[in-house]
Amino acid sequence: MSKPTLTKQYRKSKLARLVVPLVTCGFLAYFAMHAQSGRYGLEAKQDLMSSLAASQKRYDDLRKKREHLEHQVELLRDGTLDRDLIDERSRQALNYATPNEIVVMK
Repeated sequence: MSKPTLTKQYRKSKLARLVVPLVTCGFLAYFAMHAQSGRYGLEAKQDLMSSLAASQKRYDDLRKKREHLEHQVELLRDGTLDRDLIDERSRQALNYATPNEIVVMK
């Protein structure tokens, strides 16, 4: 006669039911932390936005300076020479002023 097979029955543990939810919560916490402070998280986005604002301000300042210089160059083009501008530039380049003039430095 053959030996009967025994079936072992285990009582279900309360802790075994908590394994999957605990692992899931761990993964969610990990991804939530990186969504907040990771390389591409919300804090990094704020840093990028402030950097973008500073770069935009610097760009606007440079654009205004370029437009001013283009206007100055346009005044020096042939046919549009302004005598006062030529006089001002030559005195500034040569560091020359007459004794009866008042010089205001910028």
